[in-house]
Amino acid sequence: MTLQKVKHISECFVRSQHDLSQDRKRPIYFTPFELVMLNANYSQKGLLFAKPPPENQDFFIAAFLDDLRSSLSATLTHFYPLAARLATRKEENPPSYVIYIDPENSPGVKFVHATVDVTVSDILTSTDVPLVVHSFFDLNDAINHDGHTLPLLSIQVTELIDGIFIGGSVNHLVADGTSFWHFMAAWSEIFRSKDENAYLISRPPTIKGSDTIINLPFTHHDQFISRSEKPQVKERFFHFTSAAVSKLKAKANEECNMQNISSLQAVSALLWRCVTRVRHQPSNSETTCKLVISNRSRMNPPLSDDYFGSPIDSVSGTATVEDLMAHGLGWAALRIHEAVTNHDDIAVKKIVDSWCRNPVVYKPNALFHPNTTHIGSSPRFDMYGCEFGLGKAVAARSGFVNKADGKMTMYPGREGGGSMDVEVCLLPEYMMALECDEEFISALKE
Repeated sequence: MTLQKVKHISECFVRSQHDLSQDRKRPIYFTPFELVMLNANYSQKGLLFAKPPPENQDFFIAAFLDDLRSSLSATLTHFYPLAARLATRKEENPPSYVIYIDPENSPGVKFVHATVDVTVSDILTSTDVPLVVHSFFDLNDAINHDGHTLPLLSIQVTELIDGIFIGGSVNHLVADGTSFWHFMAAWSEIFRSKDENAYLISRPPTIKGSDTIINLPFTHHDQFISRSEKPQVKERFFHFTSAAVSKLKAKANEECNMQNISSLQAVSALLWRCVTRVRHQPSNSETTCKLVISNRSRMNPPLSDDYFGSPIDSVSGTATVEDLMAHGLGWAALRIHEAVTNHDDIAVKKIVDSWCRNPVVYKPNALFHPNTTHIGSSPRFDMYGCEFGLGKAVAARSGFVNKADGKMTMYPGREGGGSMDVEVCLLPEYMMALECDEEFISALKE
């Protein structure tokens, strides 16, 4: 399809419906898991909805936008850090450099209305994800440290010819996928209740931040801030039916003579094997499958999924290319399963202790490695449960950022039942080879 230009119609800032109480104005401090990500981009996820047919006289875009803004304002009463900005407190004697969320400075969430002359079908039927989808999101060049001056959340509502796309760009220090979709679910709940004064939501967030104030070993942000160019990769969605996922899971467990390998681990193992194969890496080289993982349930005592923040880490299964290719799906899945299982409270505390002794901020090029298959997001997020008066979303999509060769983004399938959609990002020559990979193509079939 011809690249269409998204036209911005209006923008404003939406603040919390109610003024913050004194206890909510206190600084919210970051954990080590968040501070390492100061150079990472914002996270961008969104939902595509079909617009009501023209004969539906009850739908007016102006009224719809008003309802979104007012319900967003009510939602920010609960998720108030999203309306704030970051701050840095520097002291010379003794030396101190502390970055935190400052709720006292809360200009609000950015809200953009845009239009574009494309159809829902243009988005869904394109072989590759159309480049125009990147323009459905705001803050494409922002890194998390920019949250000192940029909004911590920007919502862009893009009106298609026959659809509506609601895209969120959220600071990844402030919210991970669990917290972002928690926020989206609450916003949806308040929107559908039509009660802008709703003080109760079914899952209020737990907002506390780090108990320890972490002093970074810097005197100026130039000492750690780094930006990078984005690689030109192909982005393509592949759908795994619930039957296809079940088949992969059963095969992986059978080959390992166990029942503990999860659906996500089995699909990740498939992706790892197939991506490694199409890359034609030397047989004696090392290859890695890295999964982003939430620490909430890993800690003792565990944090609830209602904990608002970004307590994420990554775990890796590692093998030589020769071993990964010589063994089956189950062997690869077991490497991943063991990495996940070993990431327990002791491992989390060890990582925290090590980082606190030598605090570092990741460089952008350290987040993605050419021999790595990187698994992000989760098919367990209830993306399609977020509705805004337009029925169930027809698709979920991501933005321009955090893309690299080998990045896989996991989504639940729209039909549910354990189905999955995988957004695959690969260099063009690898994507072409993946489409012809026998193991990959056969796995997509039920």
